Amino acid sequence: MANHLIRRDPQHPLGRFDPFSDMEEFMHDFFAPVLHVRDVGNGRMRVDISETEQAYLVQAEIPGVSKGDIKVSIDGNRVSISAERKNERETRDAGGKVVRSEREYGQQYRSFVLPQEVDDAGAQARYQDGVLLLDLPKKEGTGGRQLAIQ
Repeated sequence: MANHLIRRDPQHPLGRFDPFSDMEEFMHDFFAPVLHVRDVGNGRMRVDISETEQAYLVQAEIPGVSKGDIKVSIDGNRVSISAERKNERETRDAGGKVVRSEREYGQQYRSFVLPQEVDDAGAQARYQDGVLLLDLPKKEGTGGRQLAIQ
């Protein structure tokens, strides 16, 4: 019986035939342009939050947005950031004809809750090189208290 077994050769074309790998590549190539546009146009706002004894420091990456199109609101310990992207580019050739014209519009919104309330009177915001920097001081006396169980 051992004489009738055929040894499998992975280099042989029929030995590595996988009909589903071709379908996977086809689906990836088919949906790639749609996924690329979605990621670029309405990408999620990247946020880094760090904490010191006195404040929360927030860095939000919002490239391609002007300072006037960013709004930050603080309500207790909830911080909300919204930004509207308006980007229009036009390329002309030497004769003045429009060769390419691109427009990109969209809105990004991010909201998060911090462990402690923020003193909104002392909060500061700066926008520089596509990064929004927030300095959010903690409100005094809102650290909470431990309840004794009776």
